Amino acid sequence: MNFRFTKSSFSALSGECLEVARNIPGVVAVRDSKAPGGSILRVRPEVWVAFVRSAGDVVPASSGT
Repeated sequence: MNFRFTKSSFSALSGECLEVARNIPGVVAVRDSKAPGGSILRVRPEVWVAFVRSAGDVVPASSGT
């Protein structure tokens, strides 16, 4: 498959982020921006939407606990 990956405009200049491709119907592809030739996680669009929504509900753990 010929995925066209993009990364968030909020990503740091260091490039440490996920890249997402949504150009193939029925598939959302995710990869590590530091390893563009590495593994690609493929999920159904509804699974990706559920993940993104739930990620907004996560409270980061405080350091030192």
